[in-house]
Amino acid sequence: MVSIEPNAVSDAQVQSDRTNILYKAAWRWHFYAGLYVIPFLIMLALTGLVMLWISVLSGRDGEWINVTPQEQVLPVSELSDAAVQSVPGSTLVQYVAPRGDDLVALFRVDLDGVATMVAVNPYTAEIMSSAVRREGWYDFANDIHGTVLLGVTGDRMIEIAASLTMVLIATGMYLWWPRNGEGFRALIPKFTARRRSLWKTLHATIGAWVSVLLVLFLLSGLAWAGIWGGKFVQAWSTFPAEKWGAPLSDVTHASMNHGATEEVPWALEQTPMPASGSDVGVTGLSEGQPVNIDTVTTFARQIGYDARFQLNLPSGETGVWTISRDSMSNDSANPTDDRTVHIDQYTGRILADVRFEDYSIYGQGMAVGIALHEGDMGIWNIIVNTVFCLMVIFLSVSGVVMWWMRRPSKAGRIAAPSMPRDMPLWQGAVLVGLAVSLAFPLAGLTLLAVLVLDFLVISRIPILRRMLS
Repeated sequence: MVSIEPNAVSDAQVQSDRTNILYKAAWRWHFYAGLYVIPFLIMLALTGLVMLWISVLSGRDGEWINVTPQEQVLPVSELSDAAVQSVPGSTLVQYVAPRGDDLVALFRVDLDGVATMVAVNPYTAEIMSSAVRREGWYDFANDIHGTVLLGVTGDRMIEIAASLTMVLIATGMYLWWPRNGEGFRALIPKFTARRRSLWKTLHATIGAWVSVLLVLFLLSGLAWAGIWGGKFVQAWSTFPAEKWGAPLSDVTHASMNHGATEEVPWALEQTPMPASGSDVGVTGLSEGQPVNIDTVTTFARQIGYDARFQLNLPSGETGVWTISRDSMSNDSANPTDDRTVHIDQYTGRILADVRFEDYSIYGQGMAVGIALHEGDMGIWNIIVNTVFCLMVIFLSVSGVVMWWMRRPSKAGRIAAPSMPRDMPLWQGAVLVGLAVSLAFPLAGLTLLAVLVLDFLVISRIPILRRMLS
């Protein structure tokens, strides 16, 4: 007969009680984070799907309009003249080369601060379409996705939601983590379960499968956000313009963006532009050759730009010609092909030539991460992102369903998981809050505000304490 030492039983019981306390604390954090995060996750997933499939089916700026290939392509200058004439009084700003022989060439022309994208048949100079840029359904969904149509306030709200989702993921993984020898079986839903147990097993296993990709999407999205991205990560990872040895202008690469829409590679956005008007740089266009849209386009082809690329015209006396290709703008499906070349508008000399390998480690990660985030890396990426968005929506909805099934009927409160008794302070809110605060400042400020509100207001008003318990 096997006997069990009393101390052994006591130690096992203590360990079990401690695990149970931590489990309840994680569940409570998971619940409260979800209250704020779920509406944003559903919004981000739905608008992400809209943007993904509009980009696939019709393109962001009409680039998928087909034309009949002919023997001779007209000079780009002739095509650009047709685009400018279609919007009288406008100024040519950008040329986007066709991805294939059977697609239109795109031109951006600006008039009184309004940008218009004009699609032109490269063989006949016929205007195929014309639309104000960034006013289509894709851009409407993009504005919701990035700011909830609330500008800077919306950006901050989404940054808080994305930061708190990290708490949701961490606590969710702790709740799911296999116990009692379950092992890899925890990755497979228990389809024999019923009612709330079925919802719980589906929520937990799908959450485990999607968690890594969700972290990658959150980090790539947060890197564009105003505080964590713009003030911290992006500022540290910006390409150092001093490496060029060319005089620098007073504007950054972000000046080539259209409004709040990011079109410039993340690693270059805060980098100052080089300035035309000096004798520096390396040989570009042949000496004595005129520097215009035709010669610069031909030169772009000579140095390796094939299929689709973008050509931004010089802006002002110190502006430069900028030839660029990046996957986040859907120019190519391979982020490692990213390349940006700046050419002096007077001498035709190359002032800068920045490639993927010149980015910082985080800049390279962002080049890949943003392309993955937007579904720009091919059909497999489109399929993965579609399934991913649907899974995020299911996780959000199933969380609400489980709460609805668990809540006491007519309780008059949100029925949050109870606070475990004898929970050491350093193992609970302070530890999690401190970690999140250090990593994501806006989430930290939010948690601090909630704790202060709870201490000063909610805990002192019985009806509020009951409703939010």
